[in-house]
Amino acid sequence: MELKREAPTPLYVQLKNSLLGQIGSSSLLPHQQLPSERELCEQFGVSRTTVRQAINEMIHEGLVYSRAGKGTFVSEPKINQQLRNLTGFSQDVIERGGAPSSQILEARLIPATPDLAERLQVPLEAELVLLARLRLANGVPLAIETSYLNHSFCSGILQYNFAHESLYRVLQTEYQLRLVRAEQTIEAGLGNSQELLLLQIHPPAAVLKMERLTTTDQEVRLEYTVSVYRGDRYKFRATLQMY
Repeated sequence: MELKREAPTPLYVQLKNSLLGQIGSSSLLPHQQLPSERELCEQFGVSRTTVRQAINEMIHEGLVYSRAGKGTFVSEPKINQQLRNLTGFSQDVIERGGAPSSQILEARLIPATPDLAERLQVPLEAELVLLARLRLANGVPLAIETSYLNHSFCSGILQYNFAHESLYRVLQTEYQLRLVRAEQTIEAGLGNSQELLLLQIHPPAAVLKMERLTTTDQEVRLEYTVSVYRGDRYKFRATLQMY
């Protein structure tokens, strides 16, 4: 397949778009290996430099991934996360047909810092729960989630094994806490070395950082969470309505 050399669009972009077309039409499936650089050069009549530029751009955008000594493979489609309903990670993954799991990074009680005390509207050094988890879907790490909870409303909650339990389910069923509202902010950035190590992505890599402040039906600021999502696997979607 020859690319249009006289077209204003650079050859590497044309090659990238052709490969994306094959992915979109399911000619190339998730985790299927792409042809080698040599094969792509012969197939499209371009240089190795052009092929590498196209593939590297696709890698940075999370469309494909490389394995040293094995080749380049098609990535899973990005997770389309709606920003409309208040749900937890486990519920989101299950609703998409996946299997959620977690690895506990930290689980302990801490005194509220000035920042956390202000966010959760508690006295300085009030007892908070710190729960940090690596969140996975089908064994693939997708997010690092660090939650701070007002311990006075969920005393003894660290007795539960949150490597397997859903935090929101425990709060609702065991503590009768009804979570009704959350304020969220999202921003893009580059992951630090620890985040990239846990999420198994290579630097430099973009991540999506979300902060969520969750309130109960009794107007209690119960939970403040900072989450770091893989930028190559997540996109967030919101539906806006004009009044």
